[in-house]
Amino acid sequence: MAAASGKSVLFVCLGNICRSPIAEAVFRKMATDSGVVDKWRIDSAATSTYEIGNPPDYRGQACMKKHGVPMRHVARQVTKEDFATFDYILCMDESNLRDLNKKANSVKNSKAKVELLGSYDPEKQLIIKDPYYGSDQDFETVYEQCVRCCKVFLENNS
Repeated sequence: MAAASGKSVLFVCLGNICRSPIAEAVFRKMATDSGVVDKWRIDSAATSTYEIGNPPDYRGQACMKKHGVPMRHVARQVTKEDFATFDYILCMDESNLRDLNKKANSVKNSKAKVELLGSYDPEKQLIIKDPYYGSDQDFETVYEQCVRCCKVFLENNS
């Protein structure tokens, strides 16, 4: 848990079993490797209720293991409190963004900056597509996008 003066980021996708736990794991490893993980509160969540309580997709776990990125997460849904306690809520696509902005509008003390994680991509791939119905290569693509985006996000917030 970050100190009171620390920063916080919540990564969000539809089910919180593919894209957002990959982004969370990638960012946590980058922050750890940079020696700043103690300054961050890092988590991920879903816009939907579909996968609450489930672990990350086995294909995402295999991809993270291949790249030496530790991943431990149990899917949860975004709460109203998240908007009041996280500095950044970074999501994967326009549908996530719409759902989050709608929810943020119902939170009186919302402080979170809600953005697409892809807005930090130096290759300008704004959308991180859901790999759930795809192949192992689709999970690899998500990983690569998350690495690029999280690197720039961390550099911008160091």
